[in-house]
Amino acid sequence: MAYEGILLGMGNPLLDISAVVDEDFLKKYGIKLNDAILAEDKHLPMYEEMTKKYEVEYIAGGATQNSIRVAQWMLQIPGATSYMGCIGKDKFGEEMKKNSKLAGVNVHYYEDGTAPTGTCAVCVVGGERSLVANLSAANCYKSEHLKKPENWALVEKAKYFYVAGFFLTVSPESIQLVAEHAAAKNNVFMMNLSAPFICEFFRDVQEKALPYMDYVFGNETEARTFSKVHGWETDNVEEVALKISQWPKASGTHKRITVITQGADPVVVAEDGKVKKFPVILLPKEKLVDTNGAGDAFVGGFLSQLVQEKPIEECVRAGCYAANVIIQRSGCTYPEKPSFN
Repeated sequence: MAYEGILLGMGNPLLDISAVVDEDFLKKYGIKLNDAILAEDKHLPMYEEMTKKYEVEYIAGGATQNSIRVAQWMLQIPGATSYMGCIGKDKFGEEMKKNSKLAGVNVHYYEDGTAPTGTCAVCVVGGERSLVANLSAANCYKSEHLKKPENWALVEKAKYFYVAGFFLTVSPESIQLVAEHAAAKNNVFMMNLSAPFICEFFRDVQEKALPYMDYVFGNETEARTFSKVHGWETDNVEEVALKISQWPKASGTHKRITVITQGADPVVVAEDGKVKKFPVILLPKEKLVDTNGAGDAFVGGFLSQLVQEKPIEECVRAGCYAANVIIQRSGCTYPEKPSFN
């Protein structure tokens, strides 16, 4: 099987500015633990403050890009994955390009001259992370870039497509183009619920894309928010996963499978009207460095096996392995080679 360009991701490339902060810092900027939000005006000074006050690390991030990098790392096949998103023409953008090349991902960034490369403050307290994303250039992605022959060629080549829900805030038109292409070609299109605010405030575009989703990923908080928004009156993650999997589909080629992670609790997989649960690899508290990128890494590990047409059990096992590696390191980073077999 030819693996070149088999998996394509689209999303918001952000440079993670990661630091261990304190409770007071979170309070000062009104940040909740374990949340992911878009920066408002009140948050803008925090990026500067973080770099002055704490020891920060810069890591190429953004949810989709994290998942694609992890999938690429797990696959160990150069150029198996591609990625598109928008960066600025600045040093952070250059950093991002360098980072992706090293990771072996074939990136086709849209470079915007008017806005700086997007950043994401990763505030870590007691191993738990909170994300505040300042999209900047990431917000400027245009479907015109996707339609260019050299970029659309990546779409034509791919058999699997993954987009984080965050991209719904930027270019729903691009998502729709790729989703419809995937359905027409019997390819596999996948999305992530990504954050409670996406389910709440971007409900319409999310619902428009949902019929095309062959896999829906998310965590327990996002699943419960999705349920609340749709008036399902259940907090039971298994029930919610099942209901999402039974949402009508645009193409009948693939059934929809819902995969919900729950931190240290078992992964919930809903398909064919049934729910299966898979235990995660438990990690002693003292080994936990930070949970940033854990969900993205899970998806990356999962996708690395899915594109090889492995059974769902293997996909989940690889997802749990990748997440376990990532949470023992700072940010969404990994050792040179995976030890997954």
